[in-house]
This record gives sequence, C-alpha cells and structure tokens, in this order.
Amino acid sequence: METTISENQKNVSAFIHLSTFLKYFFPFANFIAPLLIWTFNKEKAFVDEHGKQAINFQLSVLIYTILIGLICLPFFIIFATDFISLIETIDNNAGEFSVNNIQNLSGYILLFGLAILLLLALFVFELYAVINASIHASRGQLYHYPLCIPFIKTNLKNPIQNEHIS
Repeated sequence: METTISENQKNVSAFIHLSTFLKYFFPFANFIAPLLIWTFNKEKAFVDEHGKQAINFQLSVLIYTILIGLICLPFFIIFATDFISLIETIDNNAGEFSVNNIQNLSGYILLFGLAILLLLALFVFELYAVINASIHASRGQLYHYPLCIPFIKTNLKNPIQNEHIS
C-alpha cells in the first residue's frame, strides 16, 4: 500500500537538506537547522527518512573532515620541527634565497596543498550530494547519500527503490 506524498512533505524534506548550507553562516547550523526541522515533522515517514539521511550525512562529513586533519597532523608535526630552522635560515639570509631554502619550503607547500585539495574535494562532494538530495526530495523520491555512515538507523532498504515510501 503506497501513500502519496504531499507538496508540503516534499518541500519540508528539500528544505531539511538545503538547511545544511547554513553552516557557512552560523557554526554548527548544518546540524541544528535540519535537526529542528526534522524533529517538528518526523511523524511523516517521508520527511523522517530525509531528516535521518541529512543528519547522517552531515555527521559523516564531520568525521571525514576530522580524518583529513588527523592524516595531515603527523606530517605537520614533522614539518613544524623543521619550521624553526627554516625561519632562522630565512632571518640569517634575509633577501637571499637559495635552492636549499626553496626545498625546505616545498614540504610545507606540498602538505598544505594536499590538505586543501582533500578539503576542496570533500566540499565539492558535499555540495553535489546535498543538492542532489534536495532535488530528489522535491520530486517526492527517497535519497541515500553516497559514502554516508548510518549513525541514525534509516528505513531505506534499497536506494534504487525511491519513488514512494510505504
């Protein structure tokens, strides 16, 4: 037995996903806004499922961001010990750059470049996934975020079967 999904449920579900972008204006708004909207509308199965998916994905993105930081931390510590000697070398040879100075600096550039590249890739992936989830919600379809860790148990058994929720 299939139930029809009202326009209100579609809009609320899409808004749950889009509200995660509030994190660029307010700290932790990517958790607070969807959680509030979801909590007030969780009696509707369609909205409940989208709320769980949105919160799970935001928690997953947080975990991935922390992991990127933890992966970069040992390299940062290794290069930080050399940073003091690099500063002393630059101070002692003010205005004179040698190949050795550039080689010392290349490690820092590589580390920060890699971290920025990983965080940029995560940002683009999050942008794509949230917009895709919002489109699915506005069409009355369920959506399963890719690479999402299921912290909150969802009722979505098959991500392909996404027309209506029973």
